[in-house]
Amino acid sequence: MPRAGLDEVHVLQAAAELADSMGAESVTLALLAKRLNVRPPSLYNHIKGLPDLRVKLAVYGLQEMYRRTSQAVADSSKDGKRDDKRDNKRDDERVNGQDAAKEIRKTKEGKRKAEAIYAIVEAYLDFAENHPGLYELAQRPLEPAVHIAGEPLVALMVEQMELRGIYGDQAIHAVRGLRSILHGFVTLSQGEGFGLPYAWKESLHYTLEAFLEGLDSAFRG
Repeated sequence: MPRAGLDEVHVLQAAAELADSMGAESVTLALLAKRLNVRPPSLYNHIKGLPDLRVKLAVYGLQEMYRRTSQAVADSSKDGKRDDKRDNKRDDERVNGQDAAKEIRKTKEGKRKAEAIYAIVEAYLDFAENHPGLYELAQRPLEPAVHIAGEPLVALMVEQMELRGIYGDQAIHAVRGLRSILHGFVTLSQGEGFGLPYAWKESLHYTLEAFLEGLDSAFRG
């Protein structure tokens, strides 16, 4: 009989805590059962076994990553629109000529698009740093369920590329480039691969600026 109050959500949360503290490969059903204070056979009321647990953890991690990044974009957009509404009136009053005011607004719109990208980046890095085990599992989209769970995050990034005037196959290539940059920096950081005395996030910011400027230059106009 299943333990009262124990469900799949509690099992996944406990497994995620183990993965983040010990590493994804260190999670076993015996350790998970001990953490939940149940006998190992009780876990089979909620999961089919260790491979199934890892798939469900990967899905759980990707869903959480998407929730955080999409919320970060929404917050960034909300803040940007509020600031623009306040500043546009000032620009109209300060600048002679409607064309000049429009040019200022165009520049601000470009800045807001960049801020949305950086909002995704910050949420992505925060998740990877605070949930290294889940992040590791989320990078293994071998199962269809994991691949499907990752699609909303990719779509969110594609949407940001489309806002920059990059569409279709080019948008997918651009998103792959962005994800590769982020994953590379996260992996090297977690593996202590940056030996020189420079803040790696500053290096990441520099790389992202160059990457985004390159995209804008290639697809401008």
